[in-house]
Amino acid sequence: MNSNSRAPQVPAPKPRAFASLSNRNFRIFFFATTAAMMADNIEHVISYFVMYQKFHSPALAGFAVVSHWVPFLLAGGFTGRLADRFGARRLIQAGMLLFIAVSAGWGIMFMTDSTAMWKAMVLLVVHGAAGVLWVPASQVIIYEIAGVAQLPSAVRIFATGRYLGFVVGPFLGAGLLLEFGPARGIMINALIYMPLLVWLLGAHYGSRMAGEQAKARGINGFADVWSTMRVIARNPVLLSMTVMIGAAAFFVGNAYQSLLPGFALDLGHGKGDFAYGALLGADAAGGLMAGVILEGGGLLPPRARTAFVLAMIWCCALVGFARSNTYVVSIALLFVAGFVELAFNAMAQALVQLNAPGDMRGRVIGVFSMFSMGLRSFSGLSVGLLGSVIGIHNSLSYSAAALFLLYVSIFGVRQLRRGSSA
Repeated sequence: MNSNSRAPQVPAPKPRAFASLSNRNFRIFFFATTAAMMADNIEHVISYFVMYQKFHSPALAGFAVVSHWVPFLLAGGFTGRLADRFGARRLIQAGMLLFIAVSAGWGIMFMTDSTAMWKAMVLLVVHGAAGVLWVPASQVIIYEIAGVAQLPSAVRIFATGRYLGFVVGPFLGAGLLLEFGPARGIMINALIYMPLLVWLLGAHYGSRMAGEQAKARGINGFADVWSTMRVIARNPVLLSMTVMIGAAAFFVGNAYQSLLPGFALDLGHGKGDFAYGALLGADAAGGLMAGVILEGGGLLPPRARTAFVLAMIWCCALVGFARSNTYVVSIALLFVAGFVELAFNAMAQALVQLNAPGDMRGRVIGVFSMFSMGLRSFSGLSVGLLGSVIGIHNSLSYSAAALFLLYVSIFGVRQLRRGSSA
């Protein structure tokens, strides 16, 4: 057969816009999970407001941040293993029950006027534990609901729901606080977690064991985490995405968001007016817009190289924001930062899902969550604590610049290896 008789190459079909939303079960899971994400942010608004009114304690505010991220650092890898062993559905249900209990606990304290710092700290710790049960398990169950073909779309839409929670949750929290007061408002918030919990009662997803081998191995503590890290290290895509996201969490994370009041003051908008609110919301609005535009256009399919380029753009946007002294430019750069952050984060998550071995997907995602979220515990040092010494503009710009140089180095090594293997 000569070369002219070969069948013509058929181009791959263009990804359909919002493909995963055509999946009824994913739609239900997405909307129920987005509601839970909103409830998480509503709880922050109400509980942080009361804690500030009662204690005026910066130390307690710092503890709230630590208690939110440290559980991912300490237990992210273990909960991923639990998802493989017992099923992701049970872990998500346990997380929702803990979230409901925490909101109810705040409500009872507020109603009885029995708020105490130690009680607040306990509830913050339980809230952090709920998060580490919920987040890795949610990523595991997405794969089962959406399947391989719809997975990139599902991960990006799921990440968009997270940003929607960031944007809408605080407004709903403020509304509940003003309309019903802190006690009744946070009790109403507990009900917002219910749709996801109720749907999972009848859902058949996330309930199967990840094979008989996983059942036989049981839970082996840190040995599971270490063996998972070795599997990740042998896979170039898993390794590069885990290092990329982990480095972003360590050097920058979301620590700069807590410093935005200081940036707003330096830009001449530190009095809580609309201009200040726009500065605070620009990052989340950029992420929300990225999900709509990229998914609607079927743009930027998941590739490791693209993810690194987007991450480097994120670094440049943050350096520009940190050095900017013009309000409009700062708003634009924060919007760009939020846009590309969603893009490269969703891309990294999709690549990890697609490349994780099927019998240990939960363990891989758990370790990925340990890096992507747990290492945010240290970004308060690289951006926040350093900012108290050299100034917040310098600390953010230096941290983002260091991260950019690291990405350039990793990207260069990857390209050299690709060239040598060609």
